[in-house]
This record gives sequence, structure tokens and C-alpha cells, in this order.
Amino acid sequence: MNIGGRSKKSYTVAVCFAAVFGIIGIHHFYVGRWWHGLFDLSLSIGGIALLLYGNLFGIVLLAIDLIHTVYFIYKLIVNEYRDGSGKLITYISK
Repeated sequence: MNIGGRSKKSYTVAVCFAAVFGIIGIHHFYVGRWWHGLFDLSLSIGGIALLLYGNLFGIVLLAIDLIHTVYFIYKLIVNEYRDGSGKLITYISK
């Protein structure tokens, strides 16, 4: 893992993916954090499946997924989120 420096991943694309496809984790796959993406996707599928079968625990899973997505967006906004290579995803070009 090469830690340090600025990521080549687009800040704008990452924020747009998080805003539009937040609960399914597309933004995590985009920035190279596959395990986070699988976590988001699993929570979404599990939550929806439970709701379809009448289990209200699905709401809890979807709420956890939503909180996880909001946290990701917050970390992007304050320039503290790193891609899968450990580089900062930032809107500041230097």
C-alpha cells in the first residue's frame, strides 16, 4: 500500500456516486475499497430482503448503511478519505 500523496480518483465522481448510489456502495468500488463496497452492498441486499419477508430488522440494516454512506461523504468533504492505495481523494489541486 503506497500511503501518501493525492489520489488520481476524481473527487467529483466519488461524491456523485455516493449521493446517487450511496446505499449500494458503488462509490467504494470506484475508489478501490472493495471490502467497504461489499459491506455496503451486503447491508443493502440484506435489508431489502428482510423487509420483503416482513422482518423489520431490515430497516436497521438500511439505517446502518445510510449512516455509513453519510460518514463517507463527510470524510470526502473534509478531505480525510483515502482511496484503496492510501492516497487522499481531494478536491484541492496542488
